[in-house]
Amino acid sequence: MKQEQHTTKNWKNQLHDIIYEADTPAGKWFDLILIIVILISILLVTLESVDHIDKDYHDFLNIAEWVITILFTLEYIARIITIKKPSSYIFSFYGIIDFLATIPKYLSLIFIGTHALVALRALRLLRVFRILKLTRYLGASVNLISALKASRIKIFVFLFSVLVITIILGTVMYLVEGPENGFANIPLSMYWAIVTLTTVGYGDLAPHTPMGQFIASLVMILGYGIIAVPTGIVTSEMTKQDAKIHTNTRSCSNCSFDKHMDNAVFCNRCGEKLKDA
Repeated sequence: MKQEQHTTKNWKNQLHDIIYEADTPAGKWFDLILIIVILISILLVTLESVDHIDKDYHDFLNIAEWVITILFTLEYIARIITIKKPSSYIFSFYGIIDFLATIPKYLSLIFIGTHALVALRALRLLRVFRILKLTRYLGASVNLISALKASRIKIFVFLFSVLVITIILGTVMYLVEGPENGFANIPLSMYWAIVTLTTVGYGDLAPHTPMGQFIASLVMILGYGIIAVPTGIVTSEMTKQDAKIHTNTRSCSNCSFDKHMDNAVFCNRCGEKLKDA
């Protein structure tokens, strides 16, 4: 009995190392193969949205999609059974993304019939969530996400300031230009302010009076400065992230947490002893 439990534990540990550990040879191959499968799945979704390609190769695309869906299903199940606390993975960010990337094809079996075609089309588009699975394998994305979290308050204050500026500019342009020049109301004038401030410039709404054109020129110049602000905030935080103590990719077999210091012996989240620590 003990030998059977030991055997079960061994294959689970080996499977855990392959799925969660990016530093092992097997783990690197698993990640590489999974990245290729994800990219292929995104390509299939893209091609399927082209009517004449879907019409000519519908059966091939459907079979390929089922093969990929089954592979993702097996991966999802394997990730659950190889950790001691499955809920820590199921309700994590990547767990939810993996679920959303897998479930649409199965839902297509339920929503059958011409009356459900619109809903089915929307459900199939959920497969684009697979592209988010790639962030797990891009080391730089960890620093970017951490930098965005660290700078979220500054970014919020910045966006609030832009909103205030937009309201003021919209009101001023409504007073200067008026409905006779296309600025029929303040919300429409705010739309013009946003388009101009972000230097997009659709051209569907433009000032006609000299004063309005002068204000528009100032808004365009201001827009270049505003665009640079969030970039500077995030870049500053990313520099701070790079200066922090290095962390490795050793994954906890209990809760799947994978941001431990190089010399960590126990998991930072649940306290479980790390393998080979």
